[in-house]
Amino acid sequence: MPIVPTQDIVDRAFEDRYGVAAINVVNDLTMAAVLAAAQELRAPLIVQTSVKTVEAMGVNVLYALWAELAEGVSVPVALHLDHCPDRDLITACLEAGWNSVLFDGSKLSVEENQRQCVEVVEQAREYGALVEGEIEPFARVEDLAGDAPPPELSLETALAFIEATGVDVFAPAIGNAHGMYRAAPTLDNKRVTEIVEAAGIPVALHGGTGMSAAQFSDLIARGCAKVNISTALKIRFMASGYDYMSANPGKYDPPSLFRAQTKAVEEMAAEHIRMFGSAGKAWVS
Repeated sequence: MPIVPTQDIVDRAFEDRYGVAAINVVNDLTMAAVLAAAQELRAPLIVQTSVKTVEAMGVNVLYALWAELAEGVSVPVALHLDHCPDRDLITACLEAGWNSVLFDGSKLSVEENQRQCVEVVEQAREYGALVEGEIEPFARVEDLAGDAPPPELSLETALAFIEATGVDVFAPAIGNAHGMYRAAPTLDNKRVTEIVEAAGIPVALHGGTGMSAAQFSDLIARGCAKVNISTALKIRFMASGYDYMSANPGKYDPPSLFRAQTKAVEEMAAEHIRMFGSAGKAWVS
């Protein structure tokens, strides 16, 4: 401890039916803030990195930052690579020490997605890493026509993919989308239950920003053990910076700005940790 296999974190959440916050960070400040929230609430946490963030900071620099900051907490934490279609980048992150990856083959045919995902799972096993899979692309809210998300593939297709690939976590489309919803979305909650009952593995909930507390609670009870949050962090990080500069015109003091942003992101992370029921769920190794 504190860095543990993502599988350990997700399995405990799945068994006890609470949700682990999987929060996408964008820099050192936001990473430190979400880790501080987890430490304060004694909660397990998955820190997620997007392809853009990894490429901007560099694999080795980002992992070194993670290792240093994670050393300062005493709760179980893991590092996850989110939505990555790039096999070379997956390899680089696994070699560096990432605890899990989402191979995003959703733009491929299901057959090609499945073929490559099998290879990613085999590769990840060599590093003791978890693999998340998906078959349907998640649209962005602002790209949807009339608020209608893309159609879901059949349950049979999803279950066949899970069985063939051996993924540890599956991310289904249930009417969710990335970004900020205009209103609480209408979700196919039953699909989560059907996948969990048939496949027996945890489900990852994507597009969480803007869902209601009741929606989160219901989906977590059905088996959404990993709950992704990205847009909420970006909004809080950027808005807090704007608010600070608006309230302090002409005060060009980066440390004060950073403190305001850190506090805002930490509060955002704590809100979601409490909402998902993972506060106090840290365990002693």
